[in-house]
Amino acid sequence: MQERVLIKDLAAREDGPVTVSGWVEKVRDQKFVQFVVLRDESGAVQLVNGGVLREADPENPRSDILVPRTLTISELTHGSFITVSGELQHNERVKLGGVEIQIDEITVVTKALPENPVADDSNIDVRLDWRFLDLRRPEQNLVFRVQTTFLHALRQIWVDRSFIEIQTPKLMASASESRAELFEVEYFEGKAFLAQSPQFFKQMAQAAGFGGIFEVGPAFRADPSFTSRHATEFTSVDAEMSWVESHEDVMNLHEELMVSGLSAVKEKHGEEISKLFGVEIEVPARPFPRIPLAEAKEIVKAEGYEVPRADADMDPEGERRIAAHVKQKYGHDFVFLTDYAASIRPFYHMLNEDDQSLTKSYDLIYRGTEISTGAQREHRVEVLEEQVRAKGMDPAELSFYLDFFRYGVPPHGGFGMGLNRVLMLMLHQPSIRETTYLFRGPNRLLP
Repeated sequence: MQERVLIKDLAAREDGPVTVSGWVEKVRDQKFVQFVVLRDESGAVQLVNGGVLREADPENPRSDILVPRTLTISELTHGSFITVSGELQHNERVKLGGVEIQIDEITVVTKALPENPVADDSNIDVRLDWRFLDLRRPEQNLVFRVQTTFLHALRQIWVDRSFIEIQTPKLMASASESRAELFEVEYFEGKAFLAQSPQFFKQMAQAAGFGGIFEVGPAFRADPSFTSRHATEFTSVDAEMSWVESHEDVMNLHEELMVSGLSAVKEKHGEEISKLFGVEIEVPARPFPRIPLAEAKEIVKAEGYEVPRADADMDPEGERRIAAHVKQKYGHDFVFLTDYAASIRPFYHMLNEDDQSLTKSYDLIYRGTEISTGAQREHRVEVLEEQVRAKGMDPAELSFYLDFFRYGVPPHGGFGMGLNRVLMLMLHQPSIRETTYLFRGPNRLLP
């Protein structure tokens, strides 16, 4: 048998013998001719009648038996995996890629059940129940190719800057932020927590003299939320770097990463995204707009919406409102909200020297939704201990973390960003369930 060719490479080949493999997406059995749409991981192609069908002999798995093609093409079930050998022909009238294959032989590799549990109009819960079938859709395939391209572009920036990639543990002895959002698990004779963030370990790398570091890995939040942007397990994109002068240095890096990632996606997948999602990828200009949180609240208040609590973070409606304001005024999809109150930020955020009620931190809003939190961290151990106590926590419970700072740590800062949210917003999807390989939420642990 000839070597398998990916469907995306057929258009560049000359007419002649070819072998392709994939799953049956559609069968049209007409009176004098049969058509099969075959899809693989790279695309789809039209197959036209002719030849024989080859099925595995159950009595002898190493041999094949030949069956007349006309008898069996109509029996091919949706989703069956097959290998096809035939004659490649370029034909401008064929809408599917301008090529087709005249079938000589078909080998049924594995046959699918005739009733497909997922239909075009199935709701999201049904599709998630049968996620492996849902992922066969071209749109879903594209989501994860976009994810790969986006992350590769980010990694290229980090590597070019000599950042080190690390993998931090997801089992922790104590909380990194709020214990209320931690999953507690049995751990031999004691208890452990699933990491809600690699924060402490990112900062440990600064104490270790690593300088710039990054990680792309799972994070866990015991948040019983059913919104379109929350999950109990998600992929976190994290970076931390030494010798920052302020959170402005972190924002500059964040901008560079987002521009690089979106540029790479637009260049490689822009046309296909437009075709499948009806979305034009916009590469943002630098610098991104920056608005202090208090000012942002005043802006949305003047435009008719008041954030319910003055001493709280910007709520989802406020995020949408300030994003709309920025889009109208600056034509920009991104905005940094800065200068968050210390009362609503973690103990390790550095306080503003000129106003101790504020932190040197930010949230990054993308198309109306927060995707990231970043800050300069406090690196002076005596100040950290004071801030731990101010949050009602016991420094003794954080002794392993505070020890980092007893032996010298440079000024540093970083951010954590939700990958699934970024993809959801980039591709204008209604929920992160569409942009997460296997979604985990309060009522979903399967498949």
